[in-house]
Amino acid sequence: MIARPVTIGSFEFVVVSSLRAAQLMRGCTPRVSSSIKHLVTAQREVAAGSVSRNPPDPAIARKHGLL
Repeated sequence: MIARPVTIGSFEFVVVSSLRAAQLMRGCTPRVSSSIKHLVTAQREVAAGSVSRNPPDPAIARKHGLL
């Protein structure tokens, strides 16, 4: 089990990890030592701080109707 950093909420950890796992399955290069499973690698990346959630730029979000 991967230890979740206390600075990241559990929901955010799961969502960011799953999105990163999808990127790894599409062929992106892992940023930490990889394991057999993409999800475990993604969780390790998020826990290490190699991957994080970036909020969208407000101007771009308005353009696409997200705000």
